[in-house]
Amino acid sequence: MTQHIPFIITAAYLVIAVVIGAGAGRGHNMRTVEGWGVGSRSMGPFVIYLLVAAGGVSAYTFMGSPGWAHDKGVPALYVVVYLAFMSFVAWHIGPKVWNFGRRFGHATQSTTITDRYESPLLGGLTAVVVSIGGIAYAVLQTIGSAYILNVMSFGLIPTWLGVILTLAVISIYLFRSGLRAIGFTNAFQGALMFIVSFMVGLWAVNWFTGGFDATPIFERLQQDAPEFLTLPGALGDMSYAFWTTSILISFFSIWQSHWISWMGAKSARSLKVATTYLPLYYLVLIPMIIVGFIGIFEYPDIAASDKVAIQLAVDNMPVIVAGLLGAGTLAASMSSSEPNIHATALTYSKDVLQPLFKLSNERTGRMTRWLIFPLMALIIAPISIMEPASLVYILLIGYGFTGQAFPIMIGIFYWPRATKVGALVGLIAGSIVTILFSFVFVHPLGIHAGIWGFAVNIPCFVIISLLTKPASDETLARYFTKSKKAAPAAD
Repeated sequence: MTQHIPFIITAAYLVIAVVIGAGAGRGHNMRTVEGWGVGSRSMGPFVIYLLVAAGGVSAYTFMGSPGWAHDKGVPALYVVVYLAFMSFVAWHIGPKVWNFGRRFGHATQSTTITDRYESPLLGGLTAVVVSIGGIAYAVLQTIGSAYILNVMSFGLIPTWLGVILTLAVISIYLFRSGLRAIGFTNAFQGALMFIVSFMVGLWAVNWFTGGFDATPIFERLQQDAPEFLTLPGALGDMSYAFWTTSILISFFSIWQSHWISWMGAKSARSLKVATTYLPLYYLVLIPMIIVGFIGIFEYPDIAASDKVAIQLAVDNMPVIVAGLLGAGTLAASMSSSEPNIHATALTYSKDVLQPLFKLSNERTGRMTRWLIFPLMALIIAPISIMEPASLVYILLIGYGFTGQAFPIMIGIFYWPRATKVGALVGLIAGSIVTILFSFVFVHPLGIHAGIWGFAVNIPCFVIISLLTKPASDETLARYFTKSKKAAPAAD
């Protein structure tokens, strides 16, 4: 019976998530885009903090980053760097996004793009391109959830069944409560993940070294396997160029799910407070990367390195600690899968289907949450069951596509002269290059495919914008002139 305790604890989290998430929408109209999509803009700083933080700390933190530390070494630290940069973007741009949403009634990133550039075509195309990153991220998290259930059940639950179980649970509370379900489950998940990460990290260090000082781990690496401590890493496949450009493309990627989460805040001030402290939460990464370094010595021949932290816990840790790690890792993966499923369904309905079929706001609101089911059943589940690539590489490919919308963001916040034609040509050209350099000519010269996309996207965007007609004076005045009627920052 004792050996089943970790699985029981892990599975219990699924029940807790349903209870919290299903009740989160009580008192709010979930048949509208405003209610289901952005939680009626009603969430305070604590919930927003953990909504955004837990959404960034996902399956690759508890599985992918220990796996990279095990296989490659210090290249895994790229995650720490880019999350710090992303926190700065959230702090700087998030309140601007919230103000636009409140003043102009926006619910998604692409709704803002459509309004600013006066182009439903650009908004819809951006929704599709950016959704590639969101879907890749949802796939990554779903695979992570299935891995956890597989390991914790000692293989009783195969990966394909783990995928179905995870998506079924998410669908229950996501359909019922939308963004508020994500916010309230992430609040619980975020606290659980932070506690579990340090509990497991400290236990692993003490178990391996006899104390709580990690120095002996790195001293042994320096003596026995120094290639793990420098770029390009132990496998020799993470060059300085690829490591750096992976950070850059991550920094320039403003995710649809993050944008929608920012709009769910009660006020711009709540969002500012929440994003100020985001980097502190991301300390949660360090203990799990250290666990991956320990795995280099304890599991040198493990078949699936993404499972190294979970395997170490199941084999060596007390059953309660192992169970909490399983629950925490499952929480991490679900907390990042659900916002991307939600954001993709919302933007497809609002920014693609509504303008394409001339749907009313009421009909769009009723339809939006139903889209999560075909999205899960026809795209996310089949791809997840195939288990393509490693978890972190799936994420990196997703960033390449999401980043192609960054020049468009410059036109929203800083450059009135940006035009819809320039943005459209740049987006298409950059996306084509990203596809070619992700799957055909893979990362030429060791530079991330998304950065090559930028090299084509940005010149097209700037030059063609200068040669074509900008948006109307009325639209530009709304975006680049401070409005006296802007919503107040205070709660």
